[in-house]
Amino acid sequence: MKRLTFYFDPISPYAALGFEALPEALAGHSVEVVYRPILLAALLQALGQKGPAEIEVKRRWTFRQVAWLAHRQGVPLDPPAQHPFNPLPLLRLAWACAAVEGEPGDTPGRWVVEQLFHHVWRGAGADANDTARLAALTERLAPAQDPASEAVKQRLRSETEAALRLGVFGVPTVELDGRLFWGQDALPMVRAALDGDPWFRSGAWEAAAQPRPGVARRH
Repeated sequence: MKRLTFYFDPISPYAALGFEALPEALAGHSVEVVYRPILLAALLQALGQKGPAEIEVKRRWTFRQVAWLAHRQGVPLDPPAQHPFNPLPLLRLAWACAAVEGEPGDTPGRWVVEQLFHHVWRGAGADANDTARLAALTERLAPAQDPASEAVKQRLRSETEAALRLGVFGVPTVELDGRLFWGQDALPMVRAALDGDPWFRSGAWEAAAQPRPGVARRH
């Protein structure tokens, strides 16, 4: 059985759509999926980038595109009242729903991840950080650990740092057989890799990533 890792932050509509589309991409294959919540903002800060919602013209396009993608996928997508918002309470809750690192079940399961995404993106436009809504979500998920504990906070930090070292730069990112696939629109590539597409053995994957220095400007 192959093992696939799905890196996500519930702040991302693309991650929400990728999560919904993942079962179809994996259909017919025996695959263990590991869900790893990470803090997108920390990745962006480390790489000196801004999120798409922080640039107004890009924000407008992003939400138009994700509305279209949701329409094409046939899934509901209701943006929260505030975006971007602070996803730390949700990320910590996700890790609190997992066992202590190193023990069986030490990553959140699909149902937990689904509840997080639905809380943000199927909440009829409500505030993702509304105190009452967060309390209701926490009660429903019944975390095994305290989301406010230092152990949970450290787990989120260490997972985010590990993802950054691996080369993850955005969400959703899928890791499969040592390869990283970024974005909801990369799921067809994931499917092709699972299907054994010879392109992945041809050297084309490696060749495409070779640096191509630009031509020096003349002054």
